[in-house]
Parts: sequence; structure tokens; C-alpha cells
Amino acid sequence: MDFSLSKEQELAIQMVRQFAENEIKPYIEEMDEEEKMREGMQEKMAAAGLFGIPMPIEIGGCGGDYLTNAICVEELGKVSPAVAVSVSVHSSLILSGLYQYGTKDQIEKYMKDLCSGKRVGAFALTEPGAGSDASGQQTTATRDGDNYIINGTKMFITTTFADFFIVACMTNKALGKKGMSTFIIEKDTPGFTIGREEKKMGQRASSTCELIFENCVVPASNMLGQEGKGLNIFLNLLGGGRISIGAMAVGIAQGAIDETVKYVKERKQFGKPISFFQNTQFKLAEMQTKTDCARLMVYKAAVLKDQNKPYLKEASMAKYYASEVANDVTRLAVQFHGGYGYTREYPVERMMRDAKITEIYEGTNEIQKMVIAGLMGVK
Repeated sequence: MDFSLSKEQELAIQMVRQFAENEIKPYIEEMDEEEKMREGMQEKMAAAGLFGIPMPIEIGGCGGDYLTNAICVEELGKVSPAVAVSVSVHSSLILSGLYQYGTKDQIEKYMKDLCSGKRVGAFALTEPGAGSDASGQQTTATRDGDNYIINGTKMFITTTFADFFIVACMTNKALGKKGMSTFIIEKDTPGFTIGREEKKMGQRASSTCELIFENCVVPASNMLGQEGKGLNIFLNLLGGGRISIGAMAVGIAQGAIDETVKYVKERKQFGKPISFFQNTQFKLAEMQTKTDCARLMVYKAAVLKDQNKPYLKEASMAKYYASEVANDVTRLAVQFHGGYGYTREYPVERMMRDAKITEIYEGTNEIQKMVIAGLMGVK
């Protein structure tokens, strides 16, 4: 069992770390306050090769694997989860969806632009009445000759500055969850509009909006995978997405620890740096141990996926545990900073806000426990 990263993966860490420090960190407060990504950020991320990491070179990707993608998302998460989530969604859900289920024509039409970052994708499953119960979709796709007519609303959709959407629709409501299908819908398709943007507690630079479809006409050739297989497609893709969310959560936790270690060495109370006190040392040791455990779980799930072995249970375990660790660690980081931690003068306040959503999106932690138990044979 080899726990070392390859030379290429170590170089990827260095590259992404440098990018995050130079191109993201100086603008974090600005993006959080303005609740939007800094202009030109997408282009810089594309130039750095962040959007095509796990895809083969022959279709326009970087030729990396999902472990490399996970460690890059982790590095971005240390600095800005709001930026990291756009890479997570794009690579783990959009690229993987097209690569696994797309036709030859669909891959040729979209993949190179998506891998290069010229175009960015978003994943549209959640609806006002269909969150944890993904099978409760109300958005419909009705066949009309060579087209489908889409009607419905999606909500809490991440990266809505995207121009390529993978959307879940009911093609046959009578069949329930077996009547769901998946479609590729481009942003400029008539009848498709971006609705209101959500005002969020954390990850505020990441756009989160509703999508509205009103008699939106989509060619039948834009169906992704087979009709009626949409739920299976989405659940499979979410497994890979949970690896990335776990990686992001690890990054948030590690970023908070790094900031706290710096602070406790500088902050003095009772005539000594607070790093001198055993309570500080013990708590930081616990925080780092839990974060390292979460990291190993994420890496294991990514390696299993890269080896084409069953990984869905491990992905859910990694996402569930890492997100809880991120929330515990950032809460303690704020506590270590005392009153300063509750202000925006120090980044741990934002980190705590950013961490919460990792327990919710791409399947709440309650859903992860159901998935884990089910894959253990407990039903």
C-alpha cells in the first residue's frame, strides 16, 4: 500500500497552490462581499488547466486522474471553496457525465471546449419539491417529433454562469423514478432562462440560481444516455461529485488549521503565546488528526474510482466525514481567535460559513448515511 503521490501529482499541488495564492487569495474578501466571482477568474482558471484535469488528452483533457483532481480541489478549497466548487461540479459531474454517457457526436461537439474551460457546465437536479428525494422531479420533457419540450424549474443550481447544463427531466411520470431522463441544454436555448440568484450564508462568490424552462425546445439528440435511465445517471455522477466535495471540505479544514496555527503563535495572553497552553496544543492535534483521516478517506475513494472498482460507499463516507470535520474544525478555529474570529478581519469567520454547505449539497449527510447503510446491505 503506497501512500505517496506521484511526481506529477506533487507538481499539480504546487501549481494549484501558487495559482490560489496569487490569483484568488488577494480577492477573497471582495468576492465574498460582492457575492460574485471576480471578472476574468474563469479565464484564468481555464488558462491554468483547472477545468479538464481528469479527462484523457485525446479528447482535450489534461490526462490526469480523479485523485489528481481531488487534490487540486482540496488546494483550491484551502483558499476559496466558492472557486473550488465550480471546478468540482465541472469536472466531477459535467465532464464525467459527458464522458461516461455521451454519444460520439456529443463528445466531439462539447468535450474540447469543456475541458479547455472555454465553456463551463452546471448540473441541474434539485427542484423546489425534489431535494433529498431526487426521484420527486416535476420538470417534464415531452416528446414532439425530433424534439423534447421542457417545462419546469430547478433551484440551488451551482455555477449558473455556465453555458452547458445537464438537466434531469421526467419523460414518463407514470413510471416514477424509472421515467426520468437526462438532457444537455445550452444556455441560449429559447425558453430557458436563469432566474433569481440566491443570497447565501457562505460560498457567496459562487453563483447559485434557479433555472426556468418554459416550452424550451431541445433536440432529441441532446438526450444524455438512454431514456428512463436519468436517475441512475445522476446518482452515479453524484458518487464522483462527493469525492470532490469531500476534498473541498478537507481543504477548508486544513486552511482553517493553517490560519489558526499562525494566530496562536502570535496571540499572547497571560504573558505567553496561546500556543504555549496545553489546551491549544491538544485541540490543534485533534483538529489535524481528524483532517488527515478525512483526507485519507477522500484519497481512497478517488483511487478506487481511478481503478474502476466499486467506490460509491467510500465516496459517501468520505463526503460525510470530511464535511463534519470541516464544520468542527472551522468552529474551533473561530473559537481560538476569540472575538477576532467573529469579525471579518480574520478569514476563519468566512471559512466557518463556507464549511456548512458541504454537509448539505450533493446529498445531505443524512442521505450519505442512508447510502452507506444500503451499500453495507442494511435495508
